Amino acid sequence: MAAPTLATQRLILRAHTQYDFAACCALWADPELTRFIGGRPSTPEEVWQRLLRYAGMWSLIGYGYFLATDRQTGLPVGEFGLADFHRDISPPLGDRPEAGWIMLPGHHGKGLAHEAMSAVLDWADATMPRTVCMIDPANAPSLRLAAKLGYVEYDRTTYKDNPTILHARSAL
Repeated sequence: MAAPTLATQRLILRAHTQYDFAACCALWADPELTRFIGGRPSTPEEVWQRLLRYAGMWSLIGYGYFLATDRQTGLPVGEFGLADFHRDISPPLGDRPEAGWIMLPGHHGKGLAHEAMSAVLDWADATMPRTVCMIDPANAPSLRLAAKLGYVEYDRTTYKDNPTILHARSAL
């Protein structure tokens, strides 16, 4: 399945392309953004593998991550979407799609992450009755966003030796 293009008032959410590599390297190189996602900036090699993984998810499982760009400037804002990473975590996430998001710091506090993830979840609600997400307990902005999106905590555990909170959301 090819990724759809989603449009919101301020954003275009689309599939990544090879031409997004430099922008994604800049996004994933930011230590502020990655401190709760892997704990360190990603190398260009890791970013390239991520882009390939995104394309593979769309073709194999019919969902994945979108690159969100500003409608007026066309510049990247962040990445938002759903995935199945087959995480080795207890309790297991099962076959429920896992929501995730990352956004460049210059766009924080403007409601763009909520706008983007609302579009993703509106699209997903037709075929995915339940989604999950996992968030570091120290990541207050993501915890607030998850709550606004309708995610509810259902467990606390560890993942790769780091504390994490598991949340679930049923389609609205």
